[in-house]
Amino acid sequence: MTLGLAGTGPANAAPTESTEVSQSDHSQQDQRLADPARPGRTQPEGSQSDRLQGDQPRPDQPVQWPAAEAPNVHPYQGLRIPDDTLSSLQWARPMPENKYLSPLGELHAPVPVAPVPPIAPPPGKLRFGDVQVDSPEWLNREQAIQLNDGAAQAEAATATFLDSIGMERSRSDRVAGEIIGGAAVGVAAGAVAASPFGLFGGVVGGMMGTVIGLPFAPIGLAAVPVGAAYGMALMEVPIAAIGAGIGASLGAVHALSAPPRAVAV
Repeated sequence: MTLGLAGTGPANAAPTESTEVSQSDHSQQDQRLADPARPGRTQPEGSQSDRLQGDQPRPDQPVQWPAAEAPNVHPYQGLRIPDDTLSSLQWARPMPENKYLSPLGELHAPVPVAPVPPIAPPPGKLRFGDVQVDSPEWLNREQAIQLNDGAAQAEAATATFLDSIGMERSRSDRVAGEIIGGAAVGVAAGAVAASPFGLFGGVVGGMMGTVIGLPFAPIGLAAVPVGAAYGMALMEVPIAAIGAGIGASLGAVHALSAPPRAVAV
């Protein structure tokens, strides 16, 4: 009886030990499945869901685009020009007063002088020397600014040269303004006079473009508008240039021969 009980003791103990080992293996396997990157360690609570979500923002956080700082950014902090003034020349001066006009005086060879600042146009105007017109609605604002800036800089350069030969400021402003204004009127008159010739040149240029580009159709047909524009410009540009030269010469003669006006006392 005693031997039977003793024999059954180790037999009963063996399965118990085997069960404990099996439970330990299952526990370690569960831990490995919980955190494959670190076998044998448990994963902190919530880290698996964060890894599955990746970089997606949480519902309680606002969505933000990754900010990238652009290089070479220098905000322009110049003089604020009113929107109705079609100019970008920060150093421009207001319209000069015409209360007096100095005599022509004695002229000499050019000498170094300070550059004359350009003249700002009146609000909403296109200014070409002493010629001012309303800016048309179909003209883009940036294009209007480019026209005004170009005319103002050409006028300022002319006035600077006249100063360098000894002309007084009021007279050089008058001559420079009438030269640029006369040139603008001459260009407009020349363009109108040349419009029939320009139309003829456009037709001839278009025909030549067709003849040249037709064998390479359809890509070669792009030569048709190019030829038309070239033919029109070939006829109109020389006539417009001649008109500009005539207008500038008449303006210079008129301004140089204008009698002086003394300052009222």
